[in-house]
Amino acid sequence: MSAARELGETTVDAFLGGRIEAVQPAEGHHRSGLEAVLLAAALATDAAGRVLDLGAGAGVAGLCAAARAPGVSVTLVEREAELLAAAAAARGRPANRAVADRIALARLDIATDGEAARSAAGVVREGAAIVLTNPPFRPEGAVRVSPRPARAAAHVAAGGLDPWFRFAAWALAPGGSLVAILPAASLYEALDGLSGRFGAIAALPVHPRRDEPALRILLAARKGSRAPLVLLPGFVLHEGAGFTPAAEAVFRGEAGLADVHPAWRAVA
Repeated sequence: MSAARELGETTVDAFLGGRIEAVQPAEGHHRSGLEAVLLAAALATDAAGRVLDLGAGAGVAGLCAAARAPGVSVTLVEREAELLAAAAAARGRPANRAVADRIALARLDIATDGEAARSAAGVVREGAAIVLTNPPFRPEGAVRVSPRPARAAAHVAAGGLDPWFRFAAWALAPGGSLVAILPAASLYEALDGLSGRFGAIAALPVHPRRDEPALRILLAARKGSRAPLVLLPGFVLHEGAGFTPAAEAVFRGEAGLADVHPAWRAVA
């Protein structure tokens, strides 16, 4: 089935101050936003090599990563055909011309597809320098889920986080980097899944406001490292009626996370 036939009604959404335009299904799927931009902002602008956007959805994080780091090539790894069709449509938009030739698509189910299917899709063992992921974040049975299967799959982690970290460890070259954004409540599970595969873990709490508990956590880790965990000072998103200046600069594409949050500089 062609990408055009897979794709229903869509919206075109601007990110990084208009440097990137994403095509997203209007309904029925999770729609990417600030978390995807923050994930991409975790990369250094001089990052190089193959980046996998794992569970890419419509490709917002991967597209933004390609815009921020000219030295990377990005593969959008996604199970849902409609979302990959949306990513393909975005790749063809004039606004994304500067990154289009560095974006590849791979339709894979990371939990069930074996090595042959992965290789056929262009994803090979130890072929990536960086993996980005914003995986489904609610354990099975923990919440009432959407009746729309695709939207439910974006929010509920069948098998938990372990398949995502297992795939990342398989795909990353030795010493390669994983960056994930997760609910703060899943930190214990995340650390368990990283154990034995990754070290040099840096955990950055992301707070809605300065006086509120973190709801998200940005994790960076290095494959095969034995360096200890570091808990970084938190990053605050909102003040008053809008974003903090640091968050505004990140979301508008004017700065990366390391530019506005010095604690991240040793990680990026």
